[in-house]
Amino acid sequence: MKNLSRLLLLFSFSILILSCGGIGKKEFDGQVVISGKLSNMPEGKIVLSSINDEMSATIAEISPAANGKFEYKLTLEGPGFYMINLMDKKEVRLALYAEDVELNYDFSNEKSLELKGSQDSQYMQQIEAIMNEYQENINNLNNEYFEAMSARDQDKIRDIQVRAMGLESDLGENVKELISNMDGSFAALAALPMINPKKDFQFMDELISKMNQKYPGFKTVQNLMVQLDEMRALSVGQVAPEISLPDPSGNVVNLSDLRGKYVLIDFWAAWCRPCREENPNVVRLYNQYKDKGFEVFGVSLDRTHEAWIKAIEDDKLTWTHVSDLKYFNSEAAATYQINAIPATYMLDPEGKIIAKDLRGPSLESKLRELFD
Repeated sequence: MKNLSRLLLLFSFSILILSCGGIGKKEFDGQVVISGKLSNMPEGKIVLSSINDEMSATIAEISPAANGKFEYKLTLEGPGFYMINLMDKKEVRLALYAEDVELNYDFSNEKSLELKGSQDSQYMQQIEAIMNEYQENINNLNNEYFEAMSARDQDKIRDIQVRAMGLESDLGENVKELISNMDGSFAALAALPMINPKKDFQFMDELISKMNQKYPGFKTVQNLMVQLDEMRALSVGQVAPEISLPDPSGNVVNLSDLRGKYVLIDFWAAWCRPCREENPNVVRLYNQYKDKGFEVFGVSLDRTHEAWIKAIEDDKLTWTHVSDLKYFNSEAAATYQINAIPATYMLDPEGKIIAKDLRGPSLESKLRELFD
């Protein structure tokens, strides 16, 4: 991502500066002090809230002194995420555990926020900066995309899709690098939404395992461990679960029947517009690579046999097709945890998962890697 490497260096430098505040680390005693000073403050109060599983709950309303100074002693049982709302003008996310935190802010200068102490909270600021940088780039791409769509400029649309995938890939790599430099801070949990668990399952699995050892009993970590356990069978490197469903003629076909080939499991449906728009690309690539050992295993989430067959014929989909016509209640959809389509899994000749969610340029790139 543009300037991310430079930003990471700046973040590291900022940590050194912000660590020199005299608010040292201490043993966890069940209480942290939140203090600071606000300049040019409007009327209002400081609202402190806890954040758990994206839900917030107000803990306290703090009235600063006339000179803008404030202090609040927070009792907590373990690590946690919090939000400070400054007079409905500025929100600051905090990760609090065993360190006090000092927050200084001048309402006349949006960039004046200064945090001292609580290294975990400083990490939160770095995470937020990377997220904002990525969102700005994506917003710019979205604007370009709508312009290209209006002009029906297919070359431009394709270029934007490639750049978007590049941004996502760069984001994941930079976030993983940042997390690796956090010295095991639980603040890293706030960055996980920017990592694709399907692509980086092993990284997340190792991270959460270490978190569980460092912060035993931390509910957020416990919940993530459960989710990762559910995903483990579908992680890269695992043998893909069997799918045995009827083909259009009513004959049961097994996914394992295609062993010996590279197989794209393609979850789609006749009613799914993005799926239908992707089909010409899959047809082109299938025709290009089928004689080299590439096969597609189409799993339809349609409700009616008629709609399913018509879509196959209209889109000229000449590969293997199966469906139990149960929409998202399909046995295969449940096994593969499908909650949105299109969705794909790429398998090697031994039936092991080697990639996920390949579409458009990413599918073409993977097939070139495998066959060219």
